[in-house]
Amino acid sequence: MATLLSSLETQARRHLLETTASFWSSAELIDIVNLGIKDLWGSIVDLHQEHFLTVDISNVSLAASATQLSGVPADTFRVHLIEPTDTTSAGSFDNVQFVPKDYNSPEFIAARTLSSTDPTSSGLIFYCLTTQGAPVAAPVVLTGPKLSSAMTAGSIRFVYVPTLAARVAAEANPIPGDSDNALIAWCVAYARAKEREDRSPDSAWLAVYATEKMNLMLRLTPRQDQEPSVVYPLFESLW
Repeated sequence: MATLLSSLETQARRHLLETTASFWSSAELIDIVNLGIKDLWGSIVDLHQEHFLTVDISNVSLAASATQLSGVPADTFRVHLIEPTDTTSAGSFDNVQFVPKDYNSPEFIAARTLSSTDPTSSGLIFYCLTTQGAPVAAPVVLTGPKLSSAMTAGSIRFVYVPTLAARVAAEANPIPGDSDNALIAWCVAYARAKEREDRSPDSAWLAVYATEKMNLMLRLTPRQDQEPSVVYPLFESLW
């Protein structure tokens, strides 16, 4: 079971030689731990091992004549895949393919000039993520060409990497791979900045954090060790 943030605080306090809150409040240390969680989350996301991958099949839709998706989750950081929910031959939109493209690509430019497309027939829908995205707000996912009829909520599978909301003391550490040591080191390093005249984090504890973080990243990849039974050519998709 994942460790509660309150337990991480307790362990960090032992290193700070303050087992009862006095110089550092609990809220202060939990805030620091949350910043460490965000730092580790960012590095884990960049491993592209899909530790935080989320599948939404309830909220995203594309209205008729619309030029962007509706219902994109507010915590969307990176889009992994968009496709019809039912990809079997029985599905209403089984021939629709969502393809990521730059908004200024020749294909996307051409798609914006087309008349509305019937989504029940085969066709490509290009999409492009714009605006800041999470945690500022949901990204705007622009699409083209337009559709003559809607793909309603429930008909689109939206697979994405979310940002992490701040945790409270009673919640569990959301970082995988036995990351407790890294977060404790981060907490002690930045908590000790309050003791220092220059208010900089403790360099020795930052070094401990860096080592623990490096070990964690190595531990988290690869996630699957089995050998593939078939080897695919590197550029097969371009043939």
